[in-house]
Amino acid sequence: MANSFSKEERVAFEDILAGFNDALVLSSLVNKYSTNGQQMERSSDTIWRPMPYIAQSYDGSDATSNFADNTQLAVPATIGYQKHSTALLTAKEMRDQLQENRLGSSAAQKLASDINVSVLSVASNQGTIVAARSTAAGGYADVAEADALMNEQGVMMDNRQFALSSRDYNGMASDLAARETMNNIPTEAYRRSYVGEVAGFQTFKMDYANRLTAAAGTTVTVNGANQYHTPAATSTASTGETANVDNRTQSLTIAVTSGAVKVGDAFTIAGVNAVHHITKQDTGQLKTFRVTGIVSGSGGSGVVTISPAIVSNGGSTDAEAQYQNVTATPANGAAITFLNIADAPVNCFWHRDAIELLPASLAVPTDAGADIMRATTDQGVELVMQKQFDINTQKTKYRWDTLFGVAMVQPEMAGIMLFSQT
Repeated sequence: MANSFSKEERVAFEDILAGFNDALVLSSLVNKYSTNGQQMERSSDTIWRPMPYIAQSYDGSDATSNFADNTQLAVPATIGYQKHSTALLTAKEMRDQLQENRLGSSAAQKLASDINVSVLSVASNQGTIVAARSTAAGGYADVAEADALMNEQGVMMDNRQFALSSRDYNGMASDLAARETMNNIPTEAYRRSYVGEVAGFQTFKMDYANRLTAAAGTTVTVNGANQYHTPAATSTASTGETANVDNRTQSLTIAVTSGAVKVGDAFTIAGVNAVHHITKQDTGQLKTFRVTGIVSGSGGSGVVTISPAIVSNGGSTDAEAQYQNVTATPANGAAITFLNIADAPVNCFWHRDAIELLPASLAVPTDAGADIMRATTDQGVELVMQKQFDINTQKTKYRWDTLFGVAMVQPEMAGIMLFSQT
């Protein structure tokens, strides 16, 4: 027979859920996509999510030669995180019902932190717009730089978020606090280290932040000409099977004369500028890339995986014209310049549509000897609480679970800012 929850426990679970909901800060700043549990189980918990279309336009009234196939790109999104927290109370400890509430609140705080950290890690590791600042965080000019980079590349101007490490956030607040000609904002910045909305971004202070170590490669070049990517919705294997293609990355052959290359490094390539994704106009700024994997060479000369893929329209296909993101294909021997030249916290900024949170449910049986409670937060994240009593030891086990996934749908709508890069 399943154990039953007391009234105190049910009230405690409701309080725990409220705290869990309040703590989900970063997860509330990204899009949500609900999945079907049966479908996800049958597809190894992976579903392909569409990237935004980019349309083309033509001059004149005659459209006879302008009809072409549109290429719909998609990315794999996986429900890859199952986090749980546990507690064990003796029969003596159970005399104080507040113990469970305290343990449950602690568990909810940790699970909410796990979700926030997962969103932060995806933004930190897969965002490809890179702003390297030579000085410490100073205020409006820093956020405005991120705004300019996104504007130049055609990222929508609404729903932009900026999450900063505590020290960098407070550095920006100190700049605002010193401005005496603005109403309210300087006072809040001085009293609460509050920044708020700046240059079109809602800013948030993180009590944790990923760190990116300095790049070790000092003399690195592109090794080989015509290294560009042709976007494709699907690929066909030699057996005739058709599969979706992930167009967020490509392999790049490099030559390393001095140092080494590692995952996470941010860089530019000489002669390869970013274009506005819609108008295809040259921004006049070098395109920024991230190293997302080492294919061969162990960080030396060899092949690395980079993001975003280099779409230069080198093959003159409709898909390349549609998704072109750079002005030119890298030349053989083109110099690679790394932007992360000093260890620093990673401050992330993104458009809401760039990242998706995929909440999921666990099919925990309700008649297997343990009592089950479950509830869903405003973000769609489910929290499951289980309780089971062991008559041999007179101990009660508690368990709190959550299941979810996080996907970077469009890495060119997200980026990082690094300070003190000197």
